[in-house]
Amino acid sequence: MDFDFVNSWSEPDSFRAQSVVGSFTLNDVKLQKRFKGSLQIDGDDWQIGIIVGRSGSGKSSIAKRLFPEAYILGFEYSHKCILDDFPDGMQTGEITRLLCSVGFASPPDWLKAYSCLSQGEKMRVDIARALCLDQKLIVFDEFTSVVDREVAKVSAYAISKAVRRQKDKRFIAVTCHYDVVDWLEPDWVFNTDTMEFIKKKEATQQLTSQFINATLPYGRSLGNITI
Repeated sequence: MDFDFVNSWSEPDSFRAQSVVGSFTLNDVKLQKRFKGSLQIDGDDWQIGIIVGRSGSGKSSIAKRLFPEAYILGFEYSHKCILDDFPDGMQTGEITRLLCSVGFASPPDWLKAYSCLSQGEKMRVDIARALCLDQKLIVFDEFTSVVDREVAKVSAYAISKAVRRQKDKRFIAVTCHYDVVDWLEPDWVFNTDTMEFIKKKEATQQLTSQFINATLPYGRSLGNITI
């Protein structure tokens, strides 16, 4: 999948003072940024991908241009309980299992309205709802951008497992955070800093258990948590 496109916009470059005090004229300057690269993802041998790069490197522009129908723009939440915001045909048990699978396993918080959740909880609810959509490909922008980095890593691993359980789903994360790449265990990585496409080896596609040290505030270890 090759791409080559230009984004254009205008920005005020300077101003010219007039004879009347407080009056000035803005001079607009037209700017352009060109994005050119290639994503070799035409086959069926992948399920999770990630587009990663620094802010302003074109991640969102590329994702929107290449996957307009799959790009998640946000969901409407209008109920007092997030369970009621999921599709009508889903049973409560299905919804809660899906929420648990993306790392949101807190029954008391399931009964809250979306607006009452933390930013990390909102992200996981959004991804759970995205997995309910009747489409094969999901492109999720700002992936883990609003959560603590340790939480981001655990969430990425849980989400990776949740996506791979649904064999008919494909998931592309778009993020400026490189620390979640290994935890998401993608089949391919596209780095917008270098416009380089990297396909993971087959050996790295196998999910393995990860161990996270759980420590009390005073430093005494609680042991290991297996995910």
